[in-house]
Amino acid sequence: MSSSHPNASVGLATVVVDELVRGGVTRFVLAPGSRSAALARAVEEHPQTSLAVMIDERSAAFFALGAARMSGSPAAVITTSGTAVANLSPAAVEADASGVPLILLTADRPPELRLTGANQTIDQIKLFGEVVRWFWDAGPAEDRPESNAYWRASVARGVSEARGWSGRPGPVHLNLAFREPTVPAADDGRTRTTRFRSSTEGRPGGTPWVQTQGTPGVDLSCLGELEEAQRGVIVVGEGADGSEVYGQLAQRLGWPLIAEGLSGARRPPSISTFHHLLQGSPPALRPDLVLRFGTTGLSPNLSKLLSDPSITQVVIGSRGGWADPDRAVSKMVSGAPAAVGEALLERLGERTGNDDWLGRWMEAERVCRMAVDEILDRDDVPSEPRTARDLAALPLDGLVVGSSMPVRDVDWFAHRTPPNVIGNRGASGIDGLVSTALGAAWQHPDRVVCLTGDLALLHDSNGFLLARRPSCVLVVINNNGGGIFNFLPQARYPHFEKLFGTPHGRDFQRLASFHELGYRRLERASDLASVVDSSLGEGGVWLVEVRTDREENLHLHRRVGEETSRRVAGVLD
Repeated sequence: MSSSHPNASVGLATVVVDELVRGGVTRFVLAPGSRSAALARAVEEHPQTSLAVMIDERSAAFFALGAARMSGSPAAVITTSGTAVANLSPAAVEADASGVPLILLTADRPPELRLTGANQTIDQIKLFGEVVRWFWDAGPAEDRPESNAYWRASVARGVSEARGWSGRPGPVHLNLAFREPTVPAADDGRTRTTRFRSSTEGRPGGTPWVQTQGTPGVDLSCLGELEEAQRGVIVVGEGADGSEVYGQLAQRLGWPLIAEGLSGARRPPSISTFHHLLQGSPPALRPDLVLRFGTTGLSPNLSKLLSDPSITQVVIGSRGGWADPDRAVSKMVSGAPAAVGEALLERLGERTGNDDWLGRWMEAERVCRMAVDEILDRDDVPSEPRTARDLAALPLDGLVVGSSMPVRDVDWFAHRTPPNVIGNRGASGIDGLVSTALGAAWQHPDRVVCLTGDLALLHDSNGFLLARRPSCVLVVINNNGGGIFNFLPQARYPHFEKLFGTPHGRDFQRLASFHELGYRRLERASDLASVVDSSLGEGGVWLVEVRTDREENLHLHRRVGEETSRRVAGVLD
């Protein structure tokens, strides 16, 4: 790296970007602006970076979030000063709640312009409060011998904090004050300054200025309880990394495996119909111990089981660090879920499980799965549960699932899921979903598909305003409103459509045309695989519209619930 730069702002930006790259941050998303010009050029000119440019800062942040969530490594979003920074807040909240390493790289006015009424200047100091893991205000760039070490050490810490150095992964805010000129010149015609001549060299060999290495131990204090339990259940949720160790652990213990839709671990012989099996809380399926990996809670029937304080519950590696909303958990174990699972598997040795207990669950699963599939396959009219089930069964490299009903339909109806299933369920908002999906496809550019509702897609249609879009297929359930509200008590009261149903009446084919997207409408449910495959094969961004009716969807869910309850009761009795 050059030891001389046209001005201090260029020097600061160049050092910050280089140190981020040394720390493993190579994907940057830029929402253009003047005050961030030096950062934008530094990223574009660095040989090891990938840069995406978006118009909307909120969408840009979610795009970076999608890339970080898919890879598990930090991605950075760059904005100019002012309200541009405030627009990062929704993605920062989601990154905090879901433990995603996201770098918020914000340009700022220098101190002499703050609180003076200067244009596009707001108070950006600790703007995100406790949402971020760490905040650094770089101060104005100055040509001082110690500047390089200060900047590099601070950036290295920021990357480490985003990865979870002080606790768990999450967002980090690096606020960089730039004096003009912010272009590579000592005199830009408006402002004159001097060259930055102090060294900006990094560590030899491209290593970070500060290398961090955690040495967490694996807590096996729950092993005694596992060995004593005869009727146990393993529940795997989001953050479990799709590892096969949970299935191996369940097989060794002789326990059923409940893998939620976002776990990436749902594959035979896991119990895919647990949501239906647990309706009515059948005593025959009540465990005396539950071993939970990751963050759970999509099924109300499973949540009811987990709210019982008389059942011993051990939680391992929850995303939020503390996962006990019902005050029913007996023990919490920190650490990466898969790593703890591997250690437990090794320590259990050749233990043999309770075949009668597991057999009871597997027979109930067989009967329930047959009932679900018979109802969903009764005709060839597309439905929301069948679309979720069939989409999740495709050989995909990544599946992005929207909040509200799409994620629940995957959880309640899918027989299997791809290993990489992601959704913004940390704060459970619908905003930013299009950008998250495109960011995930940018990170993993092969076969990435998104299942979204109509309102979520409309909410983030700005996400399509991307200069170079990765290939991605978005399957949009269009029921002309907020379908999840039909399942809630609000549906029984006046003014439901106006206040909650919120019909929009928008034409998605025209929306696709406006954004120059491919468009197909699913007419027959059995055509889903071929429609998605052909869209992926042609490349680009495609909308596959599935039109449904909210009331019919509610009745379909009820039919499934009634039929599965009847058949499973016969088996368990």
